[in-house]
Amino acid sequence: MAIRRAARVFPAQQTIEGDGVNVRRAFPISSVDSVDPFLLLDHMGPIDFAPGQKSGFPPHPHRGFETVTYLLSGQFDHHDSFGNRGKLNAGDVQWMTAGSGLVHSETPGSDLVRDGGQLEGFQLWVNLPKSEKMTAPGYQEVAGANLPLAVSADGKVRVKIIAGSSMGRKAAIGTRTPILYLHFTLAPGATHVQEVPSSYSAFAYVFRGALPFAKAGEVAIFDDSGDTVELSNEGVEPLELLLIAGEPLKEPVMRYGPFVMNTRDELVEAFEDYRSGKMGVLDE
Repeated sequence: MAIRRAARVFPAQQTIEGDGVNVRRAFPISSVDSVDPFLLLDHMGPIDFAPGQKSGFPPHPHRGFETVTYLLSGQFDHHDSFGNRGKLNAGDVQWMTAGSGLVHSETPGSDLVRDGGQLEGFQLWVNLPKSEKMTAPGYQEVAGANLPLAVSADGKVRVKIIAGSSMGRKAAIGTRTPILYLHFTLAPGATHVQEVPSSYSAFAYVFRGALPFAKAGEVAIFDDSGDTVELSNEGVEPLELLLIAGEPLKEPVMRYGPFVMNTRDELVEAFEDYRSGKMGVLDE
């Protein structure tokens, strides 16, 4: 099996989202618009919340794609314009299909607001194919305890499997397009070779420690020269990263803010539907 190489490495960019949430944005940035079929990856925090602090993401609409929220620490409350509510705790994943459109909010959970504490996590946006952009909204929510965890025989490599498979374990979440979403932890001196089809777009985001070719806060986009990615920790501290890959849609993308469609007319229609209340209304 041939090993795919890091074709491009660049730092995530600091920005502010919602009502004051510090994030490190892997993309889109000025030099990298997307990694088809992925539209955005944000690393939230780590943020230390004082008791009573409520900075989050007030009501906002989405149409045409999916959002994947994965918390490492803290707590998030979710509420949408169709009456759905949920709570994410440390380790949990929510895979939301926005589809034809909804309005939702993501705010620090009641326990975090009451007691204070640290919030850290990720949000990934996954594009939907043209044929599924107007599908009904829906959710898959998986508690951290139910995420498959694979551990190497020597105990030096651990992987939480959010989508796809690794080391013989498969994800509990189903996806509309073939996707890998893996959270790796490698002890010093550890190496792991992960199968990644050469047809997939693939990237890694390092958030603790360093790979030989990328350090914490950097993104590595891999070429398509092979069907595996080699991850190794040559440092003295644990290495943590997300390895994300998926089959490109290879379709036109027309995006503006919270809407991602295929044509300008579809974008205009999305705005009109939102303004007229067809995506529902959420007052908070």
